[in-house]
Amino acid sequence: MIHLNFLEYSFLGNTIESYLWFFGILTIGIILKNFISRIFSKLLYSIFKRYGKTVGVDSFLQLMNRPFQFFIMVIIVYFAFNRLAFPAEWHIGPSHKFGVRLVSFRIFQGVLIFSIFWIIVRAIDFIGMILIARARRSESRMDDQLVPFAKEAIKVIVAGIGFFIAVGIIFNLDVVSLITGLGIGGLAFALAAKETLENLIGSFSIFLDKPFIVGDNVKVGAIEGRVETIGFRSTRIRGLDRMIVIVPNKKMTDAELMNDSERISRRARFSIELSNETSAEQMKAILSDIRKMLGGFDQIEAFPTVRFKEFDSNSFDILIIYFAMLPLLEDFLALQEEVNFAILKILKDNNASFAMPSSTVYTKLTNNE
Repeated sequence: MIHLNFLEYSFLGNTIESYLWFFGILTIGIILKNFISRIFSKLLYSIFKRYGKTVGVDSFLQLMNRPFQFFIMVIIVYFAFNRLAFPAEWHIGPSHKFGVRLVSFRIFQGVLIFSIFWIIVRAIDFIGMILIARARRSESRMDDQLVPFAKEAIKVIVAGIGFFIAVGIIFNLDVVSLITGLGIGGLAFALAAKETLENLIGSFSIFLDKPFIVGDNVKVGAIEGRVETIGFRSTRIRGLDRMIVIVPNKKMTDAELMNDSERISRRARFSIELSNETSAEQMKAILSDIRKMLGGFDQIEAFPTVRFKEFDSNSFDILIIYFAMLPLLEDFLALQEEVNFAILKILKDNNASFAMPSSTVYTKLTNNE
């Protein structure tokens, strides 16, 4: 009897029993939210299981864990506070009239809608991961660019729908009339987001003109590296130092851009400075041997330039220019190394040596009487 009287004791308009229900629901929810989240995630994964084997359930659970936990906590908090009542002396008012009760309920509705669309957006991310994994197995690199772009576009559309639904429900507005009535407000927003819109237009230009695609090696200004992703606002480039550089799409379309992956050949140009003790016969033999050596490589275009360019008091200079039909830098450097070793052998076979740097020192002698 005493126990029952204790539970019926009222404080701030609520009984002790109501407060125990409140804290009990919150405590159980906090303890079980991760477990419940994994159950919901696995149930949702069963829909994508047939197509998501390449990505796996662990990736799906990692994506869905936080949004599901947030959704569950919103529901738990709602049911917990539903066990409590506002004290009558606060004069908060009914839920159908403007006041604290109505505002609190509208905030709950907005947060609930946000949590639902967060789950939807993460599901779109998972579908995008599946399609990206399939795109990487295909020979074409075009789908590597199309899939991330389409994924971001769908996410923006879904987020926009969620925003208008939330605004319509919270403020009790007609969503269709709200969208059609943007008018000047939409124009003002567009002007405020001018730079964002320019980057968005730049992304469409990249997608339509295809100056580069995912996987290309590009150089924009001082930035050089491999394109990893092309998004709505920016392009992610893996720099030569392996750092990620995020470049706005407007800059990618306005600045001078060099696509290294589109080249068909690479040029090598260098000079060899031989000792000025090299004879004319040695020089002719060296030139002839280098031309024959370069002509023996299938990767080097015909008619390379090998000329006795100039001479001075310290050296005789040979100019060598050739084009290698090797688009990849690694392949070109390997060929260049092989050519350099062959040139060293030619110089050794002809008993030629490189010019050594020299300087002349003038000394003035004076007689002291």
